[in-house]
Amino acid sequence: MKTILLILIGNRKQAAVQVQKVLTGWGCMIKTRLGIHDGVMENCSDEGLLILELYGDRKKMEELARKVSLVKGVASKLIDISIFDGEKVEKKLKGTKKVTRKATKQ
Repeated sequence: MKTILLILIGNRKQAAVQVQKVLTGWGCMIKTRLGIHDGVMENCSDEGLLILELYGDRKKMEELARKVSLVKGVASKLIDISIFDGEKVEKKLKGTKKVTRKATKQ
């Protein structure tokens, strides 16, 4: 399973510095970071999206998401994602012993 933190920054020019300060404090939890915004040079947008792959304690991840969303104009969402592998589940089920009970006469 992977845990992803999405951070949407509404006023990038003002909020980005504060968001960066929060992220720096939690840097050891950030495995991957991708920043996206529309436009370049003179057409640079004021909205940005950060995608972070996190690693570590779940409570700390939730705290990071909460702290970054306290910055004015910033929203965050923590997402868990995994690939369901039916074959692995099937193998686990085959390896377990089947429990049966005999019916008793009354």
